[in-house]
Amino acid sequence: MKKIALVLVLLLMVISSFAYHQFAAIQNESLKINTDLYEVKSGVGFHRLCKEWQRQGFISSCFRYQVYAKFAPQLFHLKAGVYELSSLRVLDAIAKIHRGEQKQFSFTIIAGETFNDVLSKLKNSPYIVFSNDKQQLLAELQMDSEPEGWLLPETYHYEAYTKASSLLKRANLKMQQVLEQAWQQRTEPLPLETPYQALILASIIEKETGYAPERTTIASVFVNRLNKNMRLQTDPTVIYGLGQEFDGDIKRRDLRQYTPYNTYRIKGLPPTPIAMPSADAIYAATQPAQTPYYYFVSKGDGQHQFSKSLREHNQAVQKYILKRNNDS
Repeated sequence: MKKIALVLVLLLMVISSFAYHQFAAIQNESLKINTDLYEVKSGVGFHRLCKEWQRQGFISSCFRYQVYAKFAPQLFHLKAGVYELSSLRVLDAIAKIHRGEQKQFSFTIIAGETFNDVLSKLKNSPYIVFSNDKQQLLAELQMDSEPEGWLLPETYHYEAYTKASSLLKRANLKMQQVLEQAWQQRTEPLPLETPYQALILASIIEKETGYAPERTTIASVFVNRLNKNMRLQTDPTVIYGLGQEFDGDIKRRDLRQYTPYNTYRIKGLPPTPIAMPSADAIYAATQPAQTPYYYFVSKGDGQHQFSKSLREHNQAVQKYILKRNNDS
């Protein structure tokens, strides 16, 4: 009996030692993954995943992990998704998949982009569910027309297989919130009757200048013109109205061509925004500076020369535009 007991004790010691070393091995083994992203398909269980990792050489053996899973099955329930697993230990990778900590992709709407610009970028973004059917997309957004101007420029994070409409809804909701807040904080009086008109004006401001300190001054010029019933005469609206006809160089004939957006031909604001304005441009539209300016011209360095009268403006054009053209 003593011999049997001794054998049993030795056997238990061997088994314990083996188990300890196996446990230590799986605690320290790195996942030798050779790809930046790894996708776990819906319905894939741990056994299937482990066999796939072994087949691809990510792990040396599945056996020890399958045994471990028998003792702690709750830790090996997997959630479908796309994951970053490089530089992780095997158990850390499994835990990450168990928690559903998916790779967060990012999509940025840049101030001044049009709705078509945004769609083109979405089409080429990784792991976005995108439909080429624009009408279907608008239906999912619950909009009757293109949401020009209605997406807030910002970086949005998303998980794999997010629908394009879902991401755009978030951008639209943020724009609504910013516009509502800016409208509530607007200065009075303004020649704007609705928040939508503020959005239209903000889109023009956005396209006219990328120099932030000038935005409220640019806004003041347009507000002064609207108050005087003067045409806005802003080139970005002409370019937007021309669409694909615009060849990159605005000409006199373009300024004469009638479109609903040509503010050299129409009075007041165009019918819709012409781009996605930033929050800063929206606040500039609703809280413009108080200035005596009615004109501005580009200096060629990203800033503008502002003028109170047409005579001053013509002198500025002579200085900054005609002289530059002659020098070139």
